[in-house]
Amino acid sequence: MVIKTWPWPVVQAPMAGAQGHRLAAAVCQAGGLGSIPAGMLTPEGLVRELSAQAEAAPAKPFNLNFFCHTPPVFDEAVETRWRTRLTPEARAAGIDWAQVPAGATRHPLGAAMVEVLERLPMAQRPAVVSFHFGLPAPALLARVRALGCQIWSSATTVDEARWLVQHGADAVIAQGLEAGGHRGHFLTADPVRDLGPQRPLAELLPAICAAVAVPVIAAGGIGSPQDVAAVLAAGACAAQVGTAYLHCPEADTSPLHRAALQAAADAGPESAAAQTALTNVLSGRPARGLFNRLMREHGPMCADAPAFPLASAALVPLRAWAEAQGRSDFSPLWAGSRCGALGPSLGRSAAELTRWLAGQG
Repeated sequence: MVIKTWPWPVVQAPMAGAQGHRLAAAVCQAGGLGSIPAGMLTPEGLVRELSAQAEAAPAKPFNLNFFCHTPPVFDEAVETRWRTRLTPEARAAGIDWAQVPAGATRHPLGAAMVEVLERLPMAQRPAVVSFHFGLPAPALLARVRALGCQIWSSATTVDEARWLVQHGADAVIAQGLEAGGHRGHFLTADPVRDLGPQRPLAELLPAICAAVAVPVIAAGGIGSPQDVAAVLAAGACAAQVGTAYLHCPEADTSPLHRAALQAAADAGPESAAAQTALTNVLSGRPARGLFNRLMREHGPMCADAPAFPLASAALVPLRAWAEAQGRSDFSPLWAGSRCGALGPSLGRSAAELTRWLAGQG
């Protein structure tokens, strides 16, 4: 069983690009399990985040999250096709493709990151190391386990949950179809096209709880104390919440993303402003977010997008150009499918939100 070392059954979802230690530390101090996303950090950046976490929330358990995808082989023809598709937008922005480097913007766990963890004093090590897109290579996983960390990973199907337990996971995060951000599915030849087995949390959670003998954390569409209570009653040991935390002052969410979440909540669940979709045009892999111009004009799913995470390189200058004009045309607005119902959660600090979700405030 997972060793429970924090008071409330609330886990703040790791959200790369939208938060760092400030949000995680605030959640930890309030009695939840805060999470630091490492998928977009360098080893040096990870050292800084972990040092800041130790200073802001000393001796508090936290979760450190890594991606563990297999990096794709760069294909120049695929990259050229993608940039050709985006050329009208690039011309309007005055962007010269020759000046825009290709490459990955997100990286899986590697030996250099594990070495950072191995150099940490015991008191600063994460209580949990969680993964998205499966688990890392056995040798790396063994080194992480030797540090005394619990191993968690996301499953979007029962088969994935069973695979994770068979390969060393101490707990499984059941990621329902409602969840914002990247889908964690990994037992598939083509993660873009093979979305058929994906299920909403109400179906997925009890199925995974029945299939594995380890604790299960529920994720997807959870944004209220009632939601947390419901997943606990359905067998989860904790609820992982992401979208609601994006609006907290401790998050690094961009002003445009915050405004989109507020608009969705103000307009309500049935409004156009609150409609989300799974899209691969922002990173190359299915992820759920609010609609923007790129999704409407080239997606949500597009066969021309390079494999994750290569699709985002060409979007970097387009995003900067649009955001400078106050537009989110090329910005990821990650959000769960129930973001239109988040009104009661907005306007709260991370500590207030954590206690509220746990039924303590």
